[in-house]
Amino acid sequence: MSDFTSSFWSWYVIAITVGGLAFCVFILAVASKRTVMADDNSTGHTWDVDLREMNNPLPRWWMGLFILTVVFAVIYLALYPGLGINKGTLNWSSAGQLEAEHAKARQTMAPLYERFMAMGPEALAQDKQAMGIGERLFVNNCAGCHGSDGRGSKSFPNLTDNDWLGGSGVDYIAKTIAEGRQGMMPPMGAAVGTPEDVKNVANYVLSLSGSAHNAIAAQLGKSKFGACAACHGADGKGLQAMGAPNLTDKVWLHGWGEAAVIAMINGGKTNVMPQHASRLSPEQTKVLAAYVWSLSHKGDPKTALAAPQ
Repeated sequence: MSDFTSSFWSWYVIAITVGGLAFCVFILAVASKRTVMADDNSTGHTWDVDLREMNNPLPRWWMGLFILTVVFAVIYLALYPGLGINKGTLNWSSAGQLEAEHAKARQTMAPLYERFMAMGPEALAQDKQAMGIGERLFVNNCAGCHGSDGRGSKSFPNLTDNDWLGGSGVDYIAKTIAEGRQGMMPPMGAAVGTPEDVKNVANYVLSLSGSAHNAIAAQLGKSKFGACAACHGADGKGLQAMGAPNLTDKVWLHGWGEAAVIAMINGGKTNVMPQHASRLSPEQTKVLAAYVWSLSHKGDPKTALAAPQ
């Protein structure tokens, strides 16, 4: 209710709520008064010769339950938000309740995370309990984009390989989880030249990784690749510090083939990973970063996950 932009809507909600309660009380008062409509205590209506509608009062238990319902509603609206922007005497809010539950959970987990904070990434990667928590954190916060197995999909990086944009290592992963990351390639079609030039450059880019390409077009596009070299380097191996991908491997984040590369050159691309600092504590971020790091280091005997006991 606090996001109302006009006090009218607050008063509108108050009027409907109070009016509804007042109407319930009015109906109750009317129903409690029994008016005799015939000498035999009936309403005077008869069907099928001898079927009469009686004028008996409402049962006492029903009346009592109705009154209790109205009283409960009044008390509830006094304690909790429900009348427009009124916060209630308890000052309760769903956001406050959520924060209280998070604080309780953090307090419960504090002793466990205290042990994790003293461990390095290799030790965490071998700790079955830490990796179990890391996996749960990953499923709840990362799997929606990167998949439950961390292998990603088109436009969402595969976290199980060794191809990293912007940096690598546990510290970089933790920083990215906490602060998020934005990767951007500007539209370069105009800088490259004509549509034919763009096509030739696309084939040259494909040739760098040994992908299927038109050799003649690739040769013609080599001289035009200079427009891309500022970020990807003259050799096409990219600049990790800038987040510019290596074009000489076979990792294609946004699609593969001539058409996909042409579309990227002409239209550019902006990819955003949201920050999670507001959702995860520093301790959770460290454990999650170690888990993500372990996904691409499972083949290393020094950092392989401990075998299940």
